[in-house]
Parts: sequence; structure tokens; C-alpha cells
Amino acid sequence: MWSGPRNLSTAMMYAFAARGDCAVWDEPFYAAYLAKTGIDHPMREEVIAAGEPDAARVAAACLGPVPGGKSLWYQKHMTLHMIPGFDRAFMKDLTNVFLIRHPARVVASYSKKREAPTLADIGFVQQAELFDQVAGFTGAAPLVVDSADIRENPRAVLGRLCAALEIPFVDSMLRWEAGPKPYDGVWAPHWYNAVHASTGIDEPEGELPSLAAEYAPLVEQALPYYQRLAAHRI
Repeated sequence: MWSGPRNLSTAMMYAFAARGDCAVWDEPFYAAYLAKTGIDHPMREEVIAAGEPDAARVAAACLGPVPGGKSLWYQKHMTLHMIPGFDRAFMKDLTNVFLIRHPARVVASYSKKREAPTLADIGFVQQAELFDQVAGFTGAAPLVVDSADIRENPRAVLGRLCAALEIPFVDSMLRWEAGPKPYDGVWAPHWYNAVHASTGIDEPEGELPSLAAEYAPLVEQALPYYQRLAAHRI
């Protein structure tokens, strides 16, 4: 599952973990991304220390074996982590799905956790690039799911996603226990406060949020990439 930050990505990871037959992996390339770029993120040193900073090793591990002998493996990937120079050939051997969210909502949420986000920080350009690359691998547009649709009707949209993935939908995907999870990344204390308080997919969000004036250009820059992928949502 490929998304930018603040895209309902952790809740989706929780939903798949709640199936019982699915292992999950939280942002496998995060440590490699930070180590290679030198970018300053919250808990940077802890993330690098806890993860694998060699992107080639991460890519190889993404191909299996699946942890715990599970039949399914949900890998929660951030599009911004796939920087130039990281080999993407491993994606040919995975089923790639793209999780999208309106950029106004992403920016509103992200800016509460890390100030002055840039277009590169929120992952829309990279998401469109990866979408095109997967389409090139397969000859068809990959699956796209919109967080707004999920929140509007979790059962229906997760059901459609599971059908498209040719796996059964199970009701357990709709609920989980509140609190931290053993498969959370080490960065969870900074980023996951809201999802730790949740016990399922949140209610629909309503109108788009009002943003500070300085963020309007960022939303405008990201919007065409979101709209292009939204045209393919299930």
C-alpha cells in the first residue's frame, strides 16, 4: 500500500492486521530514507537505529518470507521514501495499491505534526510517479482507494478492495483495540496519537479544512496529482 503521510495509512494497516491472517510492516524504507537524505524528521536517530538503513536489503525483505507464516502481508509504504537511487524492481513481484487523500486534509494534518511541509514531504508527486511505474510494469492502472470513500463506508470500500485483491473481506477488519500495537514503528509516539485512540475507521470528515494562507500554494501544487489518481479509485 503506497501513500503519503496522514492518509489513513496507519488505520488501514490496523484494519489488515485485525484480519488475523495478515502480517503487517510499518514503513519499511523509513530508516533508509532518513539515512540517505539526511533530512530532519521527528525521532530521526531513533528511526534509523531501529530500522534497516540499506534500501537494497529492505527491498529484498519485502519479497518474503512473510512473517509469522501468515498467508497475506500488508506493507505500509510511504511514497516519499522511494527516493531516486532506490531500486524499485522489487515492486514487480508485489501487488501495489495506492491510498490517496485530498491534499487539503493531508496538509492540515501534517502541519500539526511537522511545521512548514513542502511538496516533497507530502508525497503526491512521488505517488503519481510510482503509480505510472507500476502501470508500466503491469500494463494496467493499479488499484487506487481514497481515504474519504473508506471513511464514508468502510465495509463497502474495504469489501471492494478485498474483492479486487481476490481475498475475502472479514468483519474483523472494521474494529481493533485502542492503544499502541506491537507492529507500530518506533516513531508511533510522535505520529500515531489519534489512531491509538481509535477502535476502527473514523467517521466521514465533512467539509475540507480551512488552512493558513501560506499552505494554499502547496495544496494547489499537490491537487493535480491527487485528481489524476482519484480518477482510478475503486
